[in-house]
Amino acid sequence: MEVSMTRPAVQQTVAQEPHPARWRILGFLGVAQLMLILDVTVVAIALPHMETDLGLSREALTWTVSAYTLTFGGLMLLGGRITDILGAKRIVLAGLLLFTTASLLTGLAGSAGMLLAGRVAQGVGAALLSPAALSLVVALFDGEERNKALGVWSALGGGGAALGVLLGGLLTAGPGWPWVFHVNVPIGLAIAVMLAVLLPARPPVSANRPRLDVLGAILVTSSSASLIYALIAAGEQGWLSAVTGWLVLAAAAGYVLFVLWQRRARSPLMDVRLLARRPVAVGAFLILMATALMIAVFFLGTFYFQHALGYGALQAGLLFLPVSLATMLGANLTGRLLGRWGGRGLAVAGLMVAAIGMAVPAVSMNPVSVVAGVAVAAAGTGAMFVIASATALGQVAPYEAGIASGIVSTFHEFGASIGAAVVSSVAAASLTGTTLSGFTSGFTVAAVAAAAGAVAAALVTPGRAAQPAGAGSQ
Repeated sequence: MEVSMTRPAVQQTVAQEPHPARWRILGFLGVAQLMLILDVTVVAIALPHMETDLGLSREALTWTVSAYTLTFGGLMLLGGRITDILGAKRIVLAGLLLFTTASLLTGLAGSAGMLLAGRVAQGVGAALLSPAALSLVVALFDGEERNKALGVWSALGGGGAALGVLLGGLLTAGPGWPWVFHVNVPIGLAIAVMLAVLLPARPPVSANRPRLDVLGAILVTSSSASLIYALIAAGEQGWLSAVTGWLVLAAAAGYVLFVLWQRRARSPLMDVRLLARRPVAVGAFLILMATALMIAVFFLGTFYFQHALGYGALQAGLLFLPVSLATMLGANLTGRLLGRWGGRGLAVAGLMVAAIGMAVPAVSMNPVSVVAGVAVAAAGTGAMFVIASATALGQVAPYEAGIASGIVSTFHEFGASIGAAVVSSVAAASLTGTTLSGFTSGFTVAAVAAAAGAVAAALVTPGRAAQPAGAGSQ
């Protein structure tokens, strides 16, 4: 009874007394989030150089991406829950400092084991920072300002993913691949100082101090690891092999156990009823699709340019500049149209644009068609980031912001893991050999997946009307 009385008070306070420095705080939080997103794609352009210097196998190359995104996504719900318990300011600063320290150690890696350990540690820091930061964005803004802030946030995320490939090319061709990690250190420390001064010292929103659901975090992370391992192993074992099948079955069983445990736990990691709400579930699906498609084409593109064509890291990075601009353009345009058009039509349009763009290099594999096709696809995926965030978070109350943000960010990172794993296996022949057939197959699978996603989005995405926060499961 006490909680139900305090929740409207929280909403009223945020609405009537907006923080005077909220836009500056958004700027610093956006840069922090940009580092996390960059760290998914900035590595892509450096992978061939890591492969040579550290002797990485195809599986290790894929895990260099997936170890970070899997830990990031698998612990995201726990990060959201910790945010609700301890308060967003503390968790933002703790996550930022952990991520910064792990970035320094990862850049010093001299072996595959140390590299992957550093990536896991980065993922833990990111899992704390990202949901806490997005929770602050939702709490500091209200009404139309919240939609604008989410649009800025989404544009930074989508555009940052593309900019990461360009930055990766500059750093790899210049001081070397370790600097794709070392660059986070001075930036992270500077942002930590500024946020420590600017962020409001708000008390934790959760009044009853629930326990941390460590078992739930273990179940969802291990289940996802099993699924990603199955997708990576399929490149050698085969998609219909017994090993792949058993790993997928283990992942499915783990997810079922996770859901059952969430319904029994006294302090569950995730309110399953929240994910059962249509806007949250659809937003999670859309952001998973967008991230999987984006990572897939970056993975394919960087190896096509550097392995198949022999381009240097800087040249390959510059070729992704149109992709970066298209991503930000798609996100910006969608943010302007979302209020008038609603999410359903824009979601379908974004996925269809992505499908058309990815079909271009699948039909004609040459440098011009790859750059043009991926740029068109990027405009579609950039739109999807805005639609997904606005759909899932636009109607949640501030007291639900931490865990809802965790859900969205979890599916964002799982999408990256799935995209890298699937395309690595589909394109294995080209990643380890000299044929272009693997690249063609990879772009074909991405185009088909985007088209199928457009059909699904047309069926499940809510229209312009939306229920108020705290409504029922629909």
